Amino acid sequence: MNLTNAAQVRFCTTRDGVNIAYATRGSGPPLVKTPNWLNHVELDVTSVVWRSWIERLERDYRLVRYDARGCGLSDRSPPEMSFATNHLDLEAVVDAAGLQQFVLYGASQGAAVAIDYAARHPERVSHLVLCGAYMQGAWKRPAAPEVREEAAALLKLVEIGWGRENSAFRQVFANQFIPDATREQLQGFDEIQRKTVSPEGAARLLRTFYDIDVVDAARRVRCPTLVLHATHDARIPFEEGRRTASTIPGAAFVSLDSRSHVLLENDPAWDSYFHALERFLPRSGRAEGGRADRGAFGELTPAELRVLELVAAGISNPHIAQRLGIAEKTVRNHMNHIFSKLGARDRSQAIVLAREAGFGGSRPES
Repeated sequence: MNLTNAAQVRFCTTRDGVNIAYATRGSGPPLVKTPNWLNHVELDVTSVVWRSWIERLERDYRLVRYDARGCGLSDRSPPEMSFATNHLDLEAVVDAAGLQQFVLYGASQGAAVAIDYAARHPERVSHLVLCGAYMQGAWKRPAAPEVREEAAALLKLVEIGWGRENSAFRQVFANQFIPDATREQLQGFDEIQRKTVSPEGAARLLRTFYDIDVVDAARRVRCPTLVLHATHDARIPFEEGRRTASTIPGAAFVSLDSRSHVLLENDPAWDSYFHALERFLPRSGRAEGGRADRGAFGELTPAELRVLELVAAGISNPHIAQRLGIAEKTVRNHMNHIFSKLGARDRSQAIVLAREAGFGGSRPES
């Protein structure tokens, strides 16, 4: 696959007038990835750190990536940069890409952005995937005083040393994110960091991360959610991932035997990570544009598809109603329509048909 020339970069404008760069490629159900530290839509496709990850997802999904404000090809010096403006960036991208419903993926601080969006727009997010997640930044998270002191010291070092050609500090960051990387991968990660954001932009971004608090939003998420976290994550403690999964109603949690915050192709947990994704996300009809295009399933509405996904996962009507934030009577009405469209005589037959079509992946084993 020739990644260098295949992805087309486009631009959209947020409600507060900031230009955001995004790229869309691949076939199948849409999967939107929020930005993490750090991304560049044009350079990532040739990066030794991100290339294999992008290739793998684009086999089965229409992958939508974008640069957060202040980074990559998006406006580098926006008038405002805060956690709240992340929502404006994501909102602009999904509207520009013409997406009605999609899988939302977030890693690191991008997980908090994804949680916030999923809580606000339950009708648009079919599945939520979070990796290396946390709900509260260093200045909001209950922690010992030395943790906050370390965060302040890191911020100062960014302001002083980020822009240098051979920054020892950027290498500290790289070793936290990919501690078992090869020399080539470490150099590639450092290059992306240096080219993606200015010293001033890096400091502004880090301050927004420290102020993150999406605990209340996490409690309001209603879509099927998968949380993955490396057991010895050198950047974000494993406990933060476990805490995130325990806060989101019904979320599944998968531990990855790794030290990496960003998984690389040579990491032992690489295959486990993708295996968990494949079991959780919609499978059937990927190459043909998504499961809803196949036969009778194509007649189901987005709301009916969400209900069917949970029914096939063995979840009862009361719990489906709670998960989706709708009345139990509405769930029963959806089920009657599903029976009629699929030609199923009862719930059991509907579950069999749905599972044969690849539904029911919302509760993978950990």
